[in-house]
Amino acid sequence: MVMGFGGIAELTSDECWQLLRSRELGRIAASAAGMVDIFPVNYAVDGETIMFRTAPGTKLLELAINDHVAFEIDDHDEAEAWSVVVKGRAERVERQSEMDAAETLGLTPWIPTLKYRWVRILPTDVAGRRFSLGPEPPPALGWHPCPGAFSRAPSLM
Repeated sequence: MVMGFGGIAELTSDECWQLLRSRELGRIAASAAGMVDIFPVNYAVDGETIMFRTAPGTKLLELAINDHVAFEIDDHDEAEAWSVVVKGRAERVERQSEMDAAETLGLTPWIPTLKYRWVRILPTDVAGRRFSLGPEPPPALGWHPCPGAFSRAPSLM
């Protein structure tokens, strides 16, 4: 579906999940006590959930306080850019059987640290857009970035 001005197209749910499965680095946005934080995480898709590993710290604490999160991935090349945003709830994986199943995803930390806490994002909304890149078009006749710029200035006497 094409939307808005220029080359902006809404991605289908299937396209969003295909892009999510094709990447391994995203950003999770979490908030607690009125503050919003964004954390880069490497992740894996399991069915229609997003899984990542973490260690005790700010991220895990914020998810315990407020489980509502947003997760985003994006990319671009010379011709187009795209973005996928997943909104939902984050929950710690605590059952051993679920942790064992998560281990089969092959997700390992990128940095030399122990990350034994598994978190899954249960999506409530998945949306994405694709953008065709190109030069900015010329402004429309009579358009000016400052409203009122064409109004008559007071005359000086």
